Amino acid sequence: MAIQWFPGHMTSARKKAAETLAMADVVVEVLDARLPAASSNPMIHELRAFRQRPCLKLLNKADLADPESTKAWLRHFSEQPGVSAVAISCKKAGDVAKIPALAQKLAPHRNDAVKPLRLMIMGIPNVGKSTLLNALVKKKVAAVGDQPAVTKSQQRIDISSRLTLYDTPGMLWPKIADPVDGLMLAASHAVGVNAYIGEDVAVFLADYLVQAYPTLLTARYGFAVDGLDGVGVIEAVAKKRGCLQKGRGGEFDLEKASAVLLTDYRSGALGRISLETPALREIRARQLHAAASTADEEGEPEAG
Repeated sequence: MAIQWFPGHMTSARKKAAETLAMADVVVEVLDARLPAASSNPMIHELRAFRQRPCLKLLNKADLADPESTKAWLRHFSEQPGVSAVAISCKKAGDVAKIPALAQKLAPHRNDAVKPLRLMIMGIPNVGKSTLLNALVKKKVAAVGDQPAVTKSQQRIDISSRLTLYDTPGMLWPKIADPVDGLMLAASHAVGVNAYIGEDVAVFLADYLVQAYPTLLTARYGFAVDGLDGVGVIEAVAKKRGCLQKGRGGEFDLEKASAVLLTDYRSGALGRISLETPALREIRARQLHAAASTADEEGEPEAG
């Protein structure tokens, strides 16, 4: 299932972001620590590369992610030129307080009232940008909600004579090339619910959890996962939680059970889970490259 979600306001948001980036010194990209690569918008990379701006990557929701996977991602990002990365929770004041100093290291020449540090906060929908902004400003200046694309316009906030923030709406990109990325984004609530079928996303998530975190499934729902695939997990959740269709002779309500699994993952009730690691990402990239090469070869006209 290919998931795509690019509401109209994101086109104008991208154009405005490109204009504002000319005035910014550092891009602060907010990522979901559970899927740092899948939640990184390639358009942001293109924009900052064009302007040659350094980037501070914030792996937000780190309290929901697998700590070992997060460590691997921090090592991965530290190897990239012009990039610094830190794992945080935007809901923790101590984590947020570190951000200006970390960004300052990427633009040491912007360090006084004459040349204030100008940070541009960017990221995909529902990764915590508004929560971060409110914490930095220490008052509510951005709407916060558990739905993607709550923020739809850009704003500038002067924190002090030495620090200015530019807040941007959450932006996805026009075409998500890897279907797995789309599924991870949907599972993590970064796309609108009208863009995907909840049962399909829950089955994908369950398949992954059986392989990577079987003990967390057992601890949460009380059933053994040996021999189960994603559909089997959803059915077992339905049985354990009494998700039955009314008037259908006791048939399982798989839609309701899927919602239970997705909610438990998103809230952290299942435990600390990461959907990707740098190693898994590399394997996936090779598979996609091989598949694309095969498709190109099959599409070539015969010589003659």
